[in-house]
Amino acid sequence: MSETTPTETTPVIRLSGISKRYGSTYALDGIDFDVRPGEIHALLGENGAGKSTMMKVISGAVSADAGTLEVDGEVHEFADPRESTEAGIAMVYQEGSLVESMTVAQNLFLGEEKPFNDLGALNIAARELLESHNFHIRPDAEAGALGIGQKQMVEIARAVHRNAKVVILDEPTASVTPEERLQLFMSMQHLRSRGIGVVFITHMLDEAFEQADRITVLRDGTVQGGLDRAEFDRDRVVRLMVGRTVEMGRVEPARAPDALPALRVEDVTLLPVVRAMSFSAYPGEILGLYGLVGAGRSEVSQIIAGVRKRRRMRGGTILLDGEPVRFRTPRHARKAGIVYITEDRKAAGFFGHLSITDNIYLGHLCSALRLPFGYRKRRRDALAQEFVDRFEVRTLDPGEAVVEELSGGNQQKVVLAKGLTRKPKVAIIDEPTRGVDLGTIPEIHAMIRALADDGVAVIVISSYLPEIQALSDRILVARGGTIAAEFSPEEADEESLMFAAVH
Repeated sequence: MSETTPTETTPVIRLSGISKRYGSTYALDGIDFDVRPGEIHALLGENGAGKSTMMKVISGAVSADAGTLEVDGEVHEFADPRESTEAGIAMVYQEGSLVESMTVAQNLFLGEEKPFNDLGALNIAARELLESHNFHIRPDAEAGALGIGQKQMVEIARAVHRNAKVVILDEPTASVTPEERLQLFMSMQHLRSRGIGVVFITHMLDEAFEQADRITVLRDGTVQGGLDRAEFDRDRVVRLMVGRTVEMGRVEPARAPDALPALRVEDVTLLPVVRAMSFSAYPGEILGLYGLVGAGRSEVSQIIAGVRKRRRMRGGTILLDGEPVRFRTPRHARKAGIVYITEDRKAAGFFGHLSITDNIYLGHLCSALRLPFGYRKRRRDALAQEFVDRFEVRTLDPGEAVVEELSGGNQQKVVLAKGLTRKPKVAIIDEPTRGVDLGTIPEIHAMIRALADDGVAVIVISSYLPEIQALSDRILVARGGTIAAEFSPEEADEESLMFAAVH
């Protein structure tokens, strides 16, 4: 990271006394915030703290009820995002905002079209723009075919091309590979060196401490405090975020695992991602599965749970309680006692337009040996309320609350409740706290520990080392589609796990 510090000049953006109310509830209450030219300003806070509303005000998607917004010292009232863009503010959303049916080059120069466009010249200009940021992306590739990290890189390049004064990055590293994460950090430093202000929204404190020049913390729609780089302190930031100290310490088991495995995986193969992978999981144990993206962890789990199909010949063997199994669909696996909780909750974890109650009940029906005859509303409501209470889903009315409108932490709790209404024999939980705010992580960890203590064989797949170290009774490291190493919790230091994952 460059040792230069941003100069004390007029902030490129300044918010003074910004408030936004929905009904009787304040989403923002008297917010003061600024971004200086050539600085990376991290914005931290739990889900529901007001970060998204604040960014919507800056980007022109929402109008504030009170307060002023200045850009380069001039007061602005944006009527729509177009006016914000013209003022020099670029918003890079986590989900992306590219036109996926267009090429990278067309997206980069969208809105600058001429009556007769020369696609060859457009691709050359796009390649030069991308290479100036050290982005190795084909300009003629369709935007829809890119990964999340690559899409964000294209949006960053487009923002610089449009002379953005500040770039807002909303959870840019939530769903990217380690290589893309490194590239995004390099891009942030490149923007910083060009005098462009960067707002970096993240849940990952380590990333904020490593990259940011300043940190501002929101909670309940108000600014709890701001810290310059010399003042960065993890415990202090956590207290500002959640109002208490949060520890990611070792979660000790309440019972010893059984002697016989609930699940055995022997030489399971699905080329090119899974290559003769073998391991066992025991009742009462949390088995941590660590590795880099592409190591085959999720893919072998999906084979076990019937999401993917392995070959009949030389595809390996899966044994549940000592009996070989092969599932045609995830429902057949659920009925047999294997549940897989996906890492991509928005795409495959829940029905976003349905209520919490409907989601939990549909998950319950999926694992039923026989579907009930007729619709039982009272049974549905009682079951959903039981698991809303057990998993501490924060909502006033589970029958009315739509899941896609919940915070990331509450969405993840609904996904867990939906998959665990019936006690499974094996629970495979893929990235259990991805995109979850800091205060909710210990709650989810406690739920996973309780599941193992109840005699379930739990497999936790995570790319977050502190999570693997805190939860696991045994740790396996996947590399290149196979198991490369095994560690006990006492042996599993960060350097050893990363070395096994890479080498």
